[in-house]
Amino acid sequence: MSSSEASRRPGFVVYGLLAAFVAGSALPLYWSFVIGSHTKDEANSKPPPLVPGGHFLDNARRVLDTTEFWGAMLNSFLVSTACAASVVFFSTMAGYAFAKLKFRGSSALMGFVVMTMAVPTQLAIVPLFILMRDYGLLDTLAAVALPSLVTAFGVFFMRQYLVDAIPDELIEAARVDGCTMFRTFLTVAVPAARPAMAMLFLFTFMFVWTDYMWPLVALQETQTLQLALDRLALTGQGQTTDYALVLAGTGMATVPLLILFALSGRHLVAGIMQGAVKG
Repeated sequence: MSSSEASRRPGFVVYGLLAAFVAGSALPLYWSFVIGSHTKDEANSKPPPLVPGGHFLDNARRVLDTTEFWGAMLNSFLVSTACAASVVFFSTMAGYAFAKLKFRGSSALMGFVVMTMAVPTQLAIVPLFILMRDYGLLDTLAAVALPSLVTAFGVFFMRQYLVDAIPDELIEAARVDGCTMFRTFLTVAVPAARPAMAMLFLFTFMFVWTDYMWPLVALQETQTLQLALDRLALTGQGQTTDYALVLAGTGMATVPLLILFALSGRHLVAGIMQGAVKG
């Protein structure tokens, strides 16, 4: 190995920072499992337990008996999947238009889309609530899904990716061969954008899956998974929260996200690597 190759290899500091980052990221998951695998008294003890116990399955059964966990998980899955698929589809089309189609006002429109990302989402809660009430959609999954069907971040993300991912010559060749604008999008843009689409799908799914504030406002009887976990925290007797029950439910709610990350890991790496070598 030459000296130049050796100098480019990551050193002790890089590996140390990566190890610290991985440990910090895994700590909440480990802590949820540790507390969720003990009894209520053990979880509330001082100092708290640091190693897993043997009561996780018992706590999981208590979660299923205490709340409609599977129904809430199905609701969250339906809303998250619908929102993620919609965001990917519309953001890819809009990103392709902003990146490769020349039309008057494209720069101003893209700038407006970016500026909307600076508006806090909390400011839209009251207008959205009034709108959903007027349309009779309160306490339905549609009320939760509609505000997240398109996102400014998705449009911006796909636009930035497609600017360099698709050569202009490839688009011109498709148009010369007789492809319509939409067919060019399907046959040229979509295959090139698949890694970014997978990443955007995952991020949107995770964002909607973990959303708590808007479902809390829009839903009453219907529950998403986050609302079901919130109600677990209110089932304790007296003034003591049953953290073993709550964190056991939290751990169960995290499993679908871990499975999704495992299934989409190859696409995530491909998207990151492809973006890293551009230019």
